[in-house]
Amino acid sequence: MKKIILASASPRRKKLLEKINLKFEVIPSTVEENIKDEKFSSELIEQLALEKARDVAQKVKEPSVIIGSDTVVVLNKKILGKPTDKQDAFNMLKMLSGKTHQVISAIAIIDTESNKEFTDHVSSNVTFKPLTNDEINNYLATSEPYDKAGSYAIQGYAGAFIKSISGCYTNIVGISTYKLVEMLQLVNIQVL
Repeated sequence: MKKIILASASPRRKKLLEKINLKFEVIPSTVEENIKDEKFSSELIEQLALEKARDVAQKVKEPSVIIGSDTVVVLNKKILGKPTDKQDAFNMLKMLSGKTHQVISAIAIIDTESNKEFTDHVSSNVTFKPLTNDEINNYLATSEPYDKAGSYAIQGYAGAFIKSISGCYTNIVGISTYKLVEMLQLVNIQVL
């Protein structure tokens, strides 16, 4: 059986893949994510996920299936990336307060043996309750928001901010497991 490699250092993605009983290794991609403030397009994030997978595919010698992924938070067609500092995180959370935004995760799969590449993405809607400045500042006092797209983690303390979601929950956490399983079938890998 081919080795499966996750091209991401994200502990959230790692945990999600473990929960579907996938046997894999982690080799983080070194591709820079520099798309903050860009106008959103699904092609943009699918391309970034593919670049991450290609980066790792070059480093692997034996036949493997590489999984690349990228998750973005989008409000009014603008990408909110990871915050640069506390003020940036505050501003993002203030923008999300009381509004519905989209969380889009792209997935890229590369089969190094056949050189086949597949990309796709999943979009979910997340509605925040209106947040007070105190709630935002209390959240910023934790370490949670600083390495997350949109400055929040739905599976963490920020779950208290979420009024509703529509779509795939694991997508919001970091990778859509249903979409990943579907895409792995394209390279003859059955998960469950």
